[in-house]
Amino acid sequence: MTPLNATEIYGNWATLLLPLNADDSINYNQLEAEIDTLISFKVDGIYSNGTAGEFYNQTEEEFDWVNRILASKCNAAGMPFQIGCSHMSPEISRQRLQRAKLLEPSAIQVILPDWFVPTMPEIIDFLQVMAKIADPIGLILYNPPHAKKKLLPKDFREILEAGIPLAGCKVAGGDEQWYQEMKNLPVSFSVFIPGHHLATGISRGAHGAYSNVACLNPQFAQQWYNSIISGDQSAFELETRIQRFMNECIVPYITDQGYANQAVDKFMAAVGNWTPISTRLRWPYRWIPQDQVLTVRKKCEEILPEIYNMY
Repeated sequence: MTPLNATEIYGNWATLLLPLNADDSINYNQLEAEIDTLISFKVDGIYSNGTAGEFYNQTEEEFDWVNRILASKCNAAGMPFQIGCSHMSPEISRQRLQRAKLLEPSAIQVILPDWFVPTMPEIIDFLQVMAKIADPIGLILYNPPHAKKKLLPKDFREILEAGIPLAGCKVAGGDEQWYQEMKNLPVSFSVFIPGHHLATGISRGAHGAYSNVACLNPQFAQQWYNSIISGDQSAFELETRIQRFMNECIVPYITDQGYANQAVDKFMAAVGNWTPISTRLRWPYRWIPQDQVLTVRKKCEEILPEIYNMY
């Protein structure tokens, strides 16, 4: 694929969920089928090795297999794709990037070093090295709320003013002032926010989402994004119902029962009923039992019937 610049990275991007067998091995047949399904849904792009792709829990051989499959299918279909080269170890992340670049992705995602909180000089040094290796492919900085160093708009400004050619970021978003400060950054910069805030986020200047709503159903998420950019005001009413579903049916699994974000991402995919991938996570993380899917799916059908009326 041709590398995308910041202005070309927008829309509804679907994460590649990691399909697992009962012995924790990767089910590559399901992985291929999942990619085919996402391509058929005409999402704006696909990305690998985010949190729901369990990047932190793959061997390097598995990392290479997953991304070779993704690159082969996306390049053949003309589907934009990004490879997550993130790892808690900056050295492993650098090695992943060197190999991933050869697969010609549209962009590459990285996280900051995550064993100890990096200082801004260390962040700039890290990103300079990674950007030089990635060139001409753009870097997306994945900075989730649980990162040890949570970047503020002023931090992104300092990074960009240091000459780091970041193409964009994946962040939690913020209030109106946060959006205004992100809009005023010194260079073009793609800002992606959580999927369930997409209508409001785009109205304030965000460009898209590496989307948790796409975990629930990628085709539904794509149609919603298309309605947002077409100016359909009903998109905001739908956002209210999406957030109601999240708050009532998904967030309690995190806040009350202590499940990880990747657990609810896989669980939502099962609730949305668009893929045979199970809710299973790799050891030692707990996954939400499959027998809870039908109860939550029934509630989802009440709140978001559009998902189940698409087929």
